[in-house]
Amino acid sequence: MKAGIVGLPNVGKSTLFNCLSNAKAQSANFPFCTIEPNIGVVNVPDPRLEKLDELVNPQQVIPATVEIVDIAGLVKGASKGEGLGNQFLGNIRETDAILHVLRCFDNDNVVHVDGSVDPIRDKETIDMELQLKDLESVEKKLDKVKRAAKTGNKEAQKEATILTTLKEGLEAGQSVRAIELSKEDHAEFVKPLQLITDKPVMYVCNVDEAAAVEGNTYVNKVKEAVKDENAEVIFLAVGTEADINELESYEERQMFLEDLGLSEPGAAKLIRGAYNLLNLETYFTAGEKEVRAWTIKKGATAPQAAGVIHTDFEKGFIRAEVIAYNDYVNFGSEAKVKEAGKMRVEGKEYTVKDGDVMHFRFNV
Repeated sequence: MKAGIVGLPNVGKSTLFNCLSNAKAQSANFPFCTIEPNIGVVNVPDPRLEKLDELVNPQQVIPATVEIVDIAGLVKGASKGEGLGNQFLGNIRETDAILHVLRCFDNDNVVHVDGSVDPIRDKETIDMELQLKDLESVEKKLDKVKRAAKTGNKEAQKEATILTTLKEGLEAGQSVRAIELSKEDHAEFVKPLQLITDKPVMYVCNVDEAAAVEGNTYVNKVKEAVKDENAEVIFLAVGTEADINELESYEERQMFLEDLGLSEPGAAKLIRGAYNLLNLETYFTAGEKEVRAWTIKKGATAPQAAGVIHTDFEKGFIRAEVIAYNDYVNFGSEAKVKEAGKMRVEGKEYTVKDGDVMHFRFNV
């Protein structure tokens, strides 16, 4: 599962990517600095994992991860191939969620591709290019479906109605995710099209250090502009986060954060947000060899969760032994949880809860 960082050139995407992944993507004060997408595998910060590490004292601890992709900056006309348009749109189509970076700070030393700071205009520029690309896809599909609908095919007639709704919404400047459709119609007719503006989105407002704790008027404008879009908005001072990342020791970084009035790096909040945006959650395995966070889609069953470890575990699944995270912490060890009768045995129908500590029994 991948989240793609998008935005106009020069809004701080590559600097943010470097903060998240500790990779060193090239970042500089001129447009089109990023051409090929950079991919970073990022650890998901999770205090529960730290607590289990403390209780179990394993040989190693392995966190959950999420892939973040830094995609080239987009310009007006990208849907028609301007700038790096076709490449950009191809890269973004391959991601599962969008982290849309908006410049929300004033600084005369950092060039803006449009000459002034206006995050709403910037958002609309990118939205329009993505919507135009989706409109192209919808119109192509609609032409095919209409031909089938003319023969009296009821399914094709229904699909044509849905596609016409999408077409009208996109022409009116709506993203697909904001167009009201039933869950069933969306799953059957929209999801297979893999439309870019149907992907879940988080708006990341890049602010200056002074706005790192409370945001600023630019952030408030973004929140107001997206309130009907079912999208999350977060803000962080990307340049400041980059400075914190350069510090050698954990203690120095914590002191810097405390001076700013922050309890944790904004990047940690963003990574957790991206994980949630991708509809992911975590279960744990805990033993002497390792304590590990495993990533599953929300709503996964016990056999599906077992399959993340190894496909044989899913094929030969017999049962799962499950401890709720809070019970593990309250009783302090697996043995004490068992003594208290708090370990449950669950079968194939069990839906895994975020934070479950699990053992699987299987037969190959």
